[in-house]
Amino acid sequence: MSKSELSLASSNLAPADLAQYIDHTILRPDATPADVSAICDEAIKHNFKAVCVNPIFIPRIVDHLAGTGVAACSVINFPFGATSTAMKVAEAEWVVAQGAIEVDMVIPIGLMKSGNFDAVRDDIAAVKAACGNTLLKVILETALLSDDEKITACNLSKEAGADFVKTSTGFAGSGATVADVMLMRRTVGNAMGVKASGGVRTTEDALRMIEAGASRIGASASISIIGR
Repeated sequence: MSKSELSLASSNLAPADLAQYIDHTILRPDATPADVSAICDEAIKHNFKAVCVNPIFIPRIVDHLAGTGVAACSVINFPFGATSTAMKVAEAEWVVAQGAIEVDMVIPIGLMKSGNFDAVRDDIAAVKAACGNTLLKVILETALLSDDEKITACNLSKEAGADFVKTSTGFAGSGATVADVMLMRRTVGNAMGVKASGGVRTTEDALRMIEAGASRIGASASISIIGR
């Protein structure tokens, strides 16, 4: 039995159960259409929860994943969170119109750091309104925030009607930590999902995040995580 299999056995999670926590992700700037199609094939084979891509690839994955039960997810305003609310709304409307059923947005991090909380809340709320029933995950970029700012960002996301809070883009130098996931789960309670993303590469990493309170894992090393 492999180390991954032993870890899963001790957690009472089968590989198929763990797969349902995972957004199989490809957000590299050099990702090609062929790369994205390969990720979709892997997600279908292993029954991952979702495939997460940049907006340009949403039409491709919606077609590829149709009827499979794997969700099509797009990031918007990625990875810096620094465009206008109007641009975020337009991007969200476009990916939803193309068939995305989950959207991951980045908060305006500079506004968050400066204490302009009303603007952050309004930004999230506008994107959620554009998403409608489409699930919205709000990326906090925890590596750039203090604990107090993380708590405030979680509360703003909750007030704005978002469905999930998410740790990281994976582009800010460090990603998800157990401490951050625990803090986020304590803050939002059971009212929202918590997605751990960035640097989750092994079965052990994923299980620690789930134990800490994560209800979703964003990863590119998804196949290694489930030990296949």
